[in-house]
Amino acid sequence: MSGVNFLDKLLDGVEVEWKALGEVCRFINGRAYKQPELLNQGTYPVLRVGNFFTNGNWYYSNLELDEDKYCDTGDLLYAWSASFGPKIWDGGKVIYHYHIWKVIPDANIISKKFLYYLLEWDTKAIKEEHGTGSTMMHVGKGSIEKRLVPIPCPDNPKKSLEIQAEIVRILDAFTELTAELTTELTTRKKQYNYYRDELLSFKEGEVEWKALGDIGEFIRGKRFTKADYVEDGIKVIHYGEIYTRYGVFTTHALSQVRSDMAESLRYAEPGDVVVTDVGETVEDVGKAVAWLGDEKVAIHDHCYAFRHSMNPKFISYCMQTASFIAEKAKYVARTKVNTLLINGFAKVLIPIPFPSDPEKSLAEQARIVSILDKFDALTNSISEGLPREIELRQKQYEYYRDLLLSFPKPEEVAA
Repeated sequence: MSGVNFLDKLLDGVEVEWKALGEVCRFINGRAYKQPELLNQGTYPVLRVGNFFTNGNWYYSNLELDEDKYCDTGDLLYAWSASFGPKIWDGGKVIYHYHIWKVIPDANIISKKFLYYLLEWDTKAIKEEHGTGSTMMHVGKGSIEKRLVPIPCPDNPKKSLEIQAEIVRILDAFTELTAELTTELTTRKKQYNYYRDELLSFKEGEVEWKALGDIGEFIRGKRFTKADYVEDGIKVIHYGEIYTRYGVFTTHALSQVRSDMAESLRYAEPGDVVVTDVGETVEDVGKAVAWLGDEKVAIHDHCYAFRHSMNPKFISYCMQTASFIAEKAKYVARTKVNTLLINGFAKVLIPIPFPSDPEKSLAEQARIVSILDKFDALTNSISEGLPREIELRQKQYEYYRDLLLSFPKPEEVAA
């Protein structure tokens, strides 16, 4: 069924009016903070854009502010800088930052949940308008208030809200299915992490714990920028991709730079483990990916290639464990950008099974890797297991969201 036919049936001939967001809701700015005002402990968590999406590191405040500077569970929020878009907040009472709006719908015209779905849908269009080259996208209050959204049956508020509720019901069903799968994936990841950490703790058996600096060396990469990227050139690993696009290991680089840079770059050899030296959080710093490609790959200057004679995936798995991350954190300089102090990092210990018998040691490393690969494929692979199912459900949701919200605009009706 086409989008037009589907909407015709749902609307049953009623009119749709496109209204500016400023006519159907209010956008209230949060509060800007100076660094001394952000505390490690305090009465109220301060919700910043990073916390809004992924960052688990919170600041706090003891300030007592006007009520509109707080948000609570159930409030509709919109992050308008960097990673941006809407969210219905579920984290309790917090102070929200200046880069976030609290959105108050006019309940006589539009329901909160319908407005949320419209804002999410429109965010996709805003990102497309900015283009893929934008690194720090944002939208101003004046601009967002002028953006048009469809209001079905505007002359009959009761009928309009009934139509909105039906659209919300359909989209909620898709959202809930994805949420259930995501919850199951989270549970399996926790199980996997526990089993991985137990397997690599070596509470029994012949094992020796050695410092990374005693079993290998670190080679720092050389700088390249996005301006150097090309479609066909030298394969490279950028440090930012290690956080977002690579897992425990990879056989293929995702980016390439100009061929005339070959002599100025530094490379990871097959079998090296590539480690980042900066990150938004302490946990991100030192994230590792084993390079298993057939040829060398250039690495960014915020990366180190760890060269060794062990199983590279075994080392990379060891670097994911909770105990390794806790030990690694001791050697992170917590400045404006969290930076790994590599001389300290080289002191972190990893287990060497059967250290007196190299052949047996490598066989045991391979056995452990084989077990962990099965768990990793189930929980982390985009082409296998639950992540693939979640991706398909998310695409299905987006398809029906676009279908349900693709009301004809006035110029389309006139045509």
